Amino acid sequence: MNLLVLAAETENPLVPPIPELVIGLIAFVIVFGFLAKKLLPNINKVLEERREAIEGGIEKAEAAQTEAQSVLEQYKAQLAEARHEAARLRQEALEQGTALKEELRAEGQRQREEIIAAGHAQIAADRKAASQALRQDVGKLATDLAGKLVGESLEDVARQSRTIDRFLSELEEKAEAAR
Repeated sequence: MNLLVLAAETENPLVPPIPELVIGLIAFVIVFGFLAKKLLPNINKVLEERREAIEGGIEKAEAAQTEAQSVLEQYKAQLAEARHEAARLRQEALEQGTALKEELRAEGQRQREEIIAAGHAQIAADRKAASQALRQDVGKLATDLAGKLVGESLEDVARQSRTIDRFLSELEEKAEAAR
């Protein structure tokens, strides 16, 4: 029993003495009151500012995302329009190229026909000149030969011309009869 008495006389270390408990409780109420009056409004104010900043940041981010989406749609529309315009220009260039090719082909055909016509005209002129020169040469030879056969000179130009014309006409008739 001695132990129980001894234990009752010594204080329990888990239960603080009453005066200390009262002083601690008063100090706690003073500190809590100070925190509630001075520090807690500042903390709430800072938390509210952060919340507003975060919400404002989220709203700004959403607005920026909406604007970016709008710009992206505009860009896609402009890109589609540019592609359409490029296709239209390419088609126009192809049509112009085809038209130009046809135009050049027609011009080349016309020039070819002009060259051929000029060639035919030149050939006809050359043939006529050669025929004329040949007539004169044949006429001269025929006149000389006829003069030798007849025994007299056929120097008279009018007579010479008639003789040559008659001789060449006979030759042409024989050539046509042979065909």
